[in-house]
This record gives sequence, C-alpha cells and structure tokens, in this order.
Amino acid sequence: MSSACRLILGSTSRYRAELLRRLWADFEQRSPGTDEAALPGEESAARALRLAIAKAEAAAAGIADALVIGSDQVAELDGRILDKPGTPERAHAQLAASSGRIVHFHTALCLFDTRKGQRQTHVDHTRVHFRTLGEDEIARYIEREQPLDCAGSFKCEGLGISLFERIDNEDPTALIGLPLIALARLLRQAGAALP
Repeated sequence: MSSACRLILGSTSRYRAELLRRLWADFEQRSPGTDEAALPGEESAARALRLAIAKAEAAAAGIADALVIGSDQVAELDGRILDKPGTPERAHAQLAASSGRIVHFHTALCLFDTRKGQRQTHVDHTRVHFRTLGEDEIARYIEREQPLDCAGSFKCEGLGISLFERIDNEDPTALIGLPLIALARLLRQAGAALP
C-alpha cells in the first residue's frame, strides 16, 4: 500500500491534525462523537485506550476501505484525572495543583484497518515535572495561551513549556496528543509507505 491509501483521523482536534500532517498530507477528519465520560474505577491509561478504540471505530462507521486513527489523552495527578478545564478558573486550579508536582499523561492510539477489520493499539506514558509556579505566573500563562481545551491546562508546544522542569517520555509528540513515532510504526505495519 502506498501513501495514497485513504486515511481518516477520528478527531476534530486541530492539534492532532497538525501533528498528522507531519506524516501524511492528505487525510480526512471525522468527528467520532464519542462519550468521553470515565467509567467507575477506570484507570487513566485504560480510559485513554478505551476512548482511542471507540473513536477509531466510531469514525470508521460505514467505511470499508480506510485506515482510521483514534487517539485520546488522559492527564492524571495523584490518581485523579485532570480533564480539559473549560474555564480560566478551573485551569488556574489545575495548574496550581500541578505546581512542583509530576503529572502523568497517558496518550492512547488506535489504528483501525477497515479493510481487514483489524486494529492495532499503543499507549504512551509521559511524565511532566512542573516547576514551582507562582500565582502571577499561572494567571499570566492562562491569559496569554488560553489552554481551556487542553488536558492538564497547558500547551507544551507553546508557552506551556516554560512551566516545566523536565519531561520524561519516549515520543515528544505524544504530549501534544498524537504519538507520531508509534503511529508511523502502526501505519507501516498496515502496509503504508512511510517515509
């Protein structure tokens, strides 16, 4: 299979679309319309994987000739999930709680091959070490970057990088929302020509 095969991103996220363009120029985006609520007692990595699979399968509905990508990310602080804040106040509370701490990000990926009915999956684990943040720093950051649609209340590809002491992971793109190293491997295993 060449890079001319049909590729669908089961996400409306502009961050994931920007990342995918690094690997693949021509793809479709479909909204999976997946309920992202956590299940009782569900661990963060399991939730991310379940939602990545659900998004890929929902976006693949009615399509028989494509590779469909689903991805989801769950941020966790001390076993508590940090969802997208939605408001500046919640973003401030998340960043204040993360100050001087380690936040774990589980970024799951599912590549669903509708031609064969097969799926491949991967979960990346990233540890973000926040430096100690002052209240004024948090307020300035939120005002400048407006990270209200980001798990953990920051954008590491932007000014959010200034909030950290270090990041421990295998794939820097995973923290943005789509682990490209793993995705490239899964695409090759599905027969796509990369690079």
